[in-house]
Amino acid sequence: MGGRGEANGSAPAGSRRASAQAGRGDARQLAGGQSARWLDKSAMEWCRDLNNILDLYERGEKFYLYTGRGPSSEALHLGHLIPFMFTKYLQDAFKVPLVIQLTDDERFIWKNLGIEECKRLARENLKGTFGIVGEDPIGKASFPPKQAAPSFASSFPHLFGANKKLPCLIPRAIDQDPYFRMTRDVAPKMGYKKPSLIESRFFPSLQGENAKMSASDPNSAIYVTDNSKQIKAKVNKYAFSGGQDSIELHRKLGANLDVSPSPVDVPIKYLNFFLEDDDELEHIKKEYKEGRMLTGEVKQRLIAVLLELVAGHGRARAKVTEEIVDAFMAVRPRPNMFG
Repeated sequence: MGGRGEANGSAPAGSRRASAQAGRGDARQLAGGQSARWLDKSAMEWCRDLNNILDLYERGEKFYLYTGRGPSSEALHLGHLIPFMFTKYLQDAFKVPLVIQLTDDERFIWKNLGIEECKRLARENLKGTFGIVGEDPIGKASFPPKQAAPSFASSFPHLFGANKKLPCLIPRAIDQDPYFRMTRDVAPKMGYKKPSLIESRFFPSLQGENAKMSASDPNSAIYVTDNSKQIKAKVNKYAFSGGQDSIELHRKLGANLDVSPSPVDVPIKYLNFFLEDDDELEHIKKEYKEGRMLTGEVKQRLIAVLLELVAGHGRARAKVTEEIVDAFMAVRPRPNMFG
């Protein structure tokens, strides 16, 4: 998808969804494995030129992945974790290199944080829409090209050598689309290929689809540094439910899971992403929707899933030393990137 003038507008939602559906089908055939978990559960919402990347993969040709993170706090929450989990799946499935941009300079420009604090947050994160007014620093206008630059292999001569036209696939959240519509619009004028995009929908806050996860409201999200007591309290108290107001009414009417465009029930939404057993997930949905399973029971299952997820992440993060962080952030030749 995408063509002339992308930076000035976006494709109709219907055509973008159709492209995403086609991409899902081809990805299932080529990558297999866990693709159903990520693609069928709508981690992927939109795509641009994904079929171009799938064609390259089918022919055995090379490409690379690029994603990023704006380090605004020390800890990731689940909404941050999902794009990285999806990107890790893509890297394992396609067996290609991955470039991760940590935009500490963006946080310095936009969030009024000190340089050293931005650098510190970038390191902590590695371990684990444009609105410009007269008072804003000029860096805001100059930042989009910095985010666009890793889309082109020429930014990494120490990794990809003279192969300046190596294609790139960018897994991103949908809010980053304006940057990459601009990138795709400019790329042909610079003699480069347009990067392909695969974009995820937003992960809901605990309060529901219409509320935003915010670092200023710790109860809006589950953080990977939350302990078991915090996770239990947040899910039980704040996770918005589609269940009825009383047990009697719930037994009669069941949970409301059919609000368009997606279920209003946050525990079900979270289980949809994190519960790996699809048969169990469908059983929970059926029992809950028909009133045989109560909200509290669904929340208890979610708590168990999240405790396991966060504990696993904590064990992995504990193994990351400062030396490992330095190695990942160093500019160094990697002659066997596709080996």
